[in-house]
Amino acid sequence: MNRQSHPAWLIAAGILITALSLRAAVTVVPPLISTINHSLPLNETTIGILGMLPTAAFGLFGFLTPYVIRWASLERLIVISIVVGAVGQVARVLAPNTPLFLIFSVLAFGGLGAGNVLLPPLVKKYFPTRIGLMTALYVTVMSVGTALPAQLAVPLADATSWQLSLASWAGISVIAALPWLGALAGGRGTTADPAPAPAPPPVSSPAPKLVVHSTPREAGAPVMNLWRSPTAWGLTFMFGCTSLNTYALFAWLPSILVQAGLDRGQAGSMLALFAALGLPLSLLIPLVAARMRNPFPVVLVLLGCFVAGYLGLLLSPANGTWLWVSLAGTGPATFPLSLLLINHRTRTQRGAGALSGFGQGMGYTFACSGPLLFGLLRQWTGSWNAPFIFLFATLLLLGAGAYIICRPRMLEDDFRR
Repeated sequence: MNRQSHPAWLIAAGILITALSLRAAVTVVPPLISTINHSLPLNETTIGILGMLPTAAFGLFGFLTPYVIRWASLERLIVISIVVGAVGQVARVLAPNTPLFLIFSVLAFGGLGAGNVLLPPLVKKYFPTRIGLMTALYVTVMSVGTALPAQLAVPLADATSWQLSLASWAGISVIAALPWLGALAGGRGTTADPAPAPAPPPVSSPAPKLVVHSTPREAGAPVMNLWRSPTAWGLTFMFGCTSLNTYALFAWLPSILVQAGLDRGQAGSMLALFAALGLPLSLLIPLVAARMRNPFPVVLVLLGCFVAGYLGLLLSPANGTWLWVSLAGTGPATFPLSLLLINHRTRTQRGAGALSGFGQGMGYTFACSGPLLFGLLRQWTGSWNAPFIFLFATLLLLGAGAYIICRPRMLEDDFRR
């Protein structure tokens, strides 16, 4: 293959603009639920399903992505995922009924889910000596792409229509595809940030083959079964419980605050504040944690913020709302930390891709129960107490998973004979 160097700025732009597009299709919907309900019926169960769909699609498409990597380059796959996400965002606003709206939402979220999995190995491939910096930058940009749609959704819908408010964010996806198309046109399989060539492995110890599913053992190469890896499950519970809590609040925070007496514009602003807190934290946490041998103390602080914020939203949602939302919005900083650990707990690009696919795929699959169970508990009990007790229980799992993945141990070490 003819190898040709890509400009570092082109790859960096592709990573950052892609990150900007990965959450818009999710956070633009909750502030507009009451408006969309005038055109498409959305009861509490449907809202819970809609809140569940992003994590379900992220999980399914994210889990499948590492298998597809075997047949296509990372660059080609990221373009395909971006196009699928953009098509889904446009198609759902043209849907004539609620079921089709949900189906096309799955298509949009599926494209974004594949992008979630592809970014960590792309960072490891192109910027192997700057993993902490690039992770901090792209997760920070992802936070921008999470907060802006929530803040602008209602004003844009009031000025035009809810359909245009939802579909307009597909334009970011179109822009995100351009740098990757440029990279594909300029050649494949290159690095923008070359690192020293690794020493060849000893002849007597061939590199093990890394797979996600258990497959028949190949001659001379042990199979790495991530289903039996403590490191993989630690990431799964840390990532999954973080996502579960985050998406439960994305789906239900506006409803909690509207019932407490805030209008929908104020509730949308609080949702934007919840998302915007990821900006400084996404930049800070990876840079700090990258210098720590074991960043578990950081996790303990963030868990304390989760607990304090939830108690405030449960006991006094209308008083000091900004403080409770700020505390609750600080907790999900375990998200950029888990993305950093994908690369910091693997030695190879293949390992990063497999751990990213397993941890995010299984994690998002687990997390998809969050918005739905939160809504069902609310519907069954008529109170917010049971839903928040459910979230408190998931924080225990988050802490347990974080304790495992934060240990200074590589994924490959789980399979060393």
